Amino acid sequence: MQVHYDIDKLPLFTNSVITIGTFDGIHSGHHAILDQLIQEGHKHEGESVVITFHPHPRKVIRAGEAPSLLTSIDERIALFQKKGIDHLVIVPFDLTFAELSAEEYIDSFLVHYFHPKAIVIGFDHRYGKNRAGDYALLKSKESSHGYEVIEIPEFILNNSKISSTHIREALLASNVETANSLLGYAYQLEGIVIRGDQLGRTIGFPTANLAITETEKLIPATGVYAVTVFIKKGNQTIEKTGMMNIGYRPTVSGKERRIEIHLFNLNQDLYGLSLCVELKAFIRNEIKFSGLEELTAQLEKDKNTVLSFFETQSK
Repeated sequence: MQVHYDIDKLPLFTNSVITIGTFDGIHSGHHAILDQLIQEGHKHEGESVVITFHPHPRKVIRAGEAPSLLTSIDERIALFQKKGIDHLVIVPFDLTFAELSAEEYIDSFLVHYFHPKAIVIGFDHRYGKNRAGDYALLKSKESSHGYEVIEIPEFILNNSKISSTHIREALLASNVETANSLLGYAYQLEGIVIRGDQLGRTIGFPTANLAITETEKLIPATGVYAVTVFIKKGNQTIEKTGMMNIGYRPTVSGKERRIEIHLFNLNQDLYGLSLCVELKAFIRNEIKFSGLEELTAQLEKDKNTVLSFFETQSK
C-alpha cells in the first residue's frame, strides 16, 4: 500500500475507485464499505483509494468537541494495509479545506486529484461546508465527470449495529471484550516506557510506565486488564503477556492517572522502548487498599486470574 500525505504530489490516477471518511477504529461496520471498494477496484481493473483526514475534522470545525480517537493515524495505516487497500491518502484537514462548498469538494478535490471511475460511500455520507453535500449531488454529476457512485444502503450498514460511538462507550464502561468484538480486533494502546517511582519492584511487581504516543487516544476505564504486549527493540518485536493497571493508585495517594504494565517472565530494562499493548480482558476495578501488603496480595490474585485467562484462550 502506498501512503500519500501531500495531495499536490499524488500519482496520476486514471482508473481509481475511491471512498472517503475518517474511519476511526476501522471497525467491523467500516468493512462493508472497504469490501465494496476493493470489489469495485477489481471490477474496473483499477486501484482502490481511501481518502482520510488528519486531524479529525470535528477538532477543526468544532474545537473541544472532537471525540477521543480509537486509532492513531499510524494504527489506521497498519489496518488499511492489512485490509489490502492500494492507496491511502491522508489529507491535512484545516479551516480552508472545511470552507470548500459541496460543489467545490466534488469538482476541485475529488475529480481534480483522483479522476475516479467509481466513488463508494455510505448512505449517510456528507461532505463540503456545513455538510451540505450528499449522495444525490454526487449522483447528479456522474455523467459530466464520468464516474459511477455506489451507495452502501442503510440496511447493510445498520445491520452491523456498529459505530465508533458504541465502541467508545464500551471502553469507557470497562467492556473491553464488547469493544474488541465490535472492532474485530483487540483495542490497542501504544507508547514509550518512561521512568516512574519504581514502587512496583519493591513489592515484587515491577511495572513499565507507559506514556501514550497519541495524546488524543481514548484511554479506557480505570482498572486492571489482561494484556498482550509487543516490545519493539530495534528490528526485533518481542511478544509478552501481562497485566495492566489504568488508574490513580489510591493506595499510595496517587494524584495523576498512570498506565502501568507488569509483564510476566521478563526481567530487563524497557526504558525508552516502544510498546504496543493489546487489551484482552477486564479483570477488576481499581481499589484503595489498606496498605502495600494488602495490595501485593491482590496483585498475586490478579496475576493468577490473568494467567488462567491466557491459559484458557490458548486451548
